[in-house]
Amino acid sequence: MNKPLYIIGIEGGGTKTTAVLCALDGIILSEAQGGPSNFHIIGIDKTASTLFDLIQTCCHSVGCSVSQIGAVVAGLAGAGRISDQQRIKDKLLEEVRVKNFNLEKVLIESDARIALEGAFSGKPGVVVIAGTGSIVFGKDERDKVYRAGGWGRLIGDEGSGYAIGREAFRAVAKLLDGYGKKTKLVKLFNDKFGLGTQDAIINTVYEEKFDFASVVPVVMEAALKDDPAAKKILVRACSDLIEVIGAVLDKMNKGRKGVPKRPLAFVGNLLMNDNFYSRKIRSAIKREISYVTIHNAESSPVVGAALMAIRLLNE
Repeated sequence: MNKPLYIIGIEGGGTKTTAVLCALDGIILSEAQGGPSNFHIIGIDKTASTLFDLIQTCCHSVGCSVSQIGAVVAGLAGAGRISDQQRIKDKLLEEVRVKNFNLEKVLIESDARIALEGAFSGKPGVVVIAGTGSIVFGKDERDKVYRAGGWGRLIGDEGSGYAIGREAFRAVAKLLDGYGKKTKLVKLFNDKFGLGTQDAIINTVYEEKFDFASVVPVVMEAALKDDPAAKKILVRACSDLIEVIGAVLDKMNKGRKGVPKRPLAFVGNLLMNDNFYSRKIRSAIKREISYVTIHNAESSPVVGAALMAIRLLNE
């Protein structure tokens, strides 16, 4: 067996997948991008193929063999369950064996988990992820990981783009039916998306699988114009997400005599960008959760995956 010389970290989502090949000290030597790797969308076989293709691309760029990779950690969207992680790992290792290579250490994780690792460069902290969906992860001084949220759009995703969009559609539907409160969202929905009638909305939502999160900028626009319905939607989303953050912090602080000041970082455009909603979240955290300090993420999720790969190699 070749001596391990490198590690690979991978971040995969519904539209693209990024891989970095690093020396054992963490220095990035190569980066490659490929297609989607969310197995819920493309299936486990294609996900494994995407991962293996990126591993090979990284290896080719530095002139090494796959068998010289000491560890691979891939954080993938939708891969939060252990059973799914194992299935993806098994399929990837099968591809590796078919090509007559060897990989000793492979770990499949969720994209949220590697985001936590990257945000604090492996140190303790709390990461709040809000895009189309939402989840909160925390890690304490003993490297124990805690989480809340991430139940998906049907029963969870509090404070997410999907949740905000869903409530906006409800506000518009109620007004079109004649019993909702007046809101600028009706005109904005019609102007921006051509969704001014019941038929148009029902067809778009149920037949065309419209992305609810795509209306969030419109909700923000209405809120900035002092629209009560839009402001109510965003305030409620903020409150819901604060509850999820609080749940993780309660778990982390349970049984402790003193509550340490913990760093907290945001991941996802909904919170990382300066907007009406992100300002509400920041203000609420400062007002209601005094024992956290808000920081920018130190590194990207794919770097977090690389850090986890180095740790995996040394175990």
